[in-house]
Amino acid sequence: MKTTPRAPERTLHRAWIVAGVAFVAILGAAGFRATPGVLITPLQEEFGWSRGTISLAVSVNLMLYGLTAPFAAALMDRFGMRRVVTYALLLVAAGSGFTILMNAPWQLVLCWGVLVGLGTGSMALVFAATLTERWFVRHRGLVTGVLTAGGATGQLVFLPVLAHLAADRGWRSAAVTVAVAALVVVPLVWFLLRDRPEDVGTTALGADPAAPPPARPERTGGAASRALGVLWSAARTRPFWLLAGGFAICGMSTNGLVGTHFIPAAHDHGMAEPVAAGLLALVGIFDVVGTVASGWLSDRVDSRVLLGAYYGLRGLSLMALPSLFGASAEPSMLVFIVFYGLDWVATVPPTVALCRQIYGPDGAVVFGWVFASHQVGAAIAAVAAGVTRDHFGAYDLAWYAAGFLCLAAAVMSIAITRKPVIGKPITGKAGTGEAGTGEATAEEQASLKA
Repeated sequence: MKTTPRAPERTLHRAWIVAGVAFVAILGAAGFRATPGVLITPLQEEFGWSRGTISLAVSVNLMLYGLTAPFAAALMDRFGMRRVVTYALLLVAAGSGFTILMNAPWQLVLCWGVLVGLGTGSMALVFAATLTERWFVRHRGLVTGVLTAGGATGQLVFLPVLAHLAADRGWRSAAVTVAVAALVVVPLVWFLLRDRPEDVGTTALGADPAAPPPARPERTGGAASRALGVLWSAARTRPFWLLAGGFAICGMSTNGLVGTHFIPAAHDHGMAEPVAAGLLALVGIFDVVGTVASGWLSDRVDSRVLLGAYYGLRGLSLMALPSLFGASAEPSMLVFIVFYGLDWVATVPPTVALCRQIYGPDGAVVFGWVFASHQVGAAIAAVAAGVTRDHFGAYDLAWYAAGFLCLAAAVMSIAITRKPVIGKPITGKAGTGEAGTGEATAEEQASLKA
């Protein structure tokens, strides 16, 4: 009797499992990094430390989060994503867990600033970029967008829960919760995350099964050298400094100021911390919508115009914020939260687009350094706003200063030239300027400086 052959059963591609684990890790990293915002007031009340002192730990955290990113890819090439992310989660757990034993400000800087900063920085955007490059050919853009949105979702998930814990059971319970959450993710990463498809006998999703697997980079310091070579070359061009300067102001006005000081500022005006944390979490919801919309616009509108509009509107909204604070969440504050959420990281897609247009094959690495400037700006603002509150008894000056800086960033963005480095990446032996080394020629560098 003739039998009809059965169609092959559809199974879930391993790439989706790897992406799911990465989403959980990235989501957690964002939540872990944002946690100090709910601890500032409780730490001040228990230890009597000034907000400037506490903000120093947040500043170190933000700076290391950014500066770790350009080198995290080198570590992942040398040791693998699974090992790097596992150790990063253990650093986060140690940094958060040891805070319950501290009794001096330097211990807060060491635990939450250094350990948590290094740990979360190793799970930043570079992790998402590395994973999607290795595991996806089809749906690469979609997965990159979802993983990036995980950063905003982490804030949404963690902040209200931790704020309630800190208010009801003390800040130590919130710190322990973060440590336990990081440890829970470790087995998922170790057993389910794999560095490359060929490690489990498969291919990237959408790749030709008959094609040979991509060549693995040699286990040398090449990736770190490349990152530094790109910085050396790009730093000699005018667009890099305009992009980095604007993105530093972006970091000041988001993670450094609003992300760190919105909750204690609202508390100064009589608002309960869980309510303020809930408002900040709403920023995470609208951030996803704003980022997707900004990406769509970046394909259709001049990225310089988009950045100018984003920074300009953000500056005006920050200048209005001091008059919106109150003991309860009034409709005017909710309007600000919705607007600010839509604009929170809407600057990322046009910034990435400009890096790609100007620096070609090295655009992603250049963006890594531009992102580092974002976190350096955030670190400066975190400390400066805390010191402002200590000296003047209010945050008003910090909001106004951030607003004016955003207006300056709008002007800087419009002034960027999109003239590219023609036909070749700018990496190579720093300072040679030789054609064929991969670095831009003197004429091309001069055209960018113009």
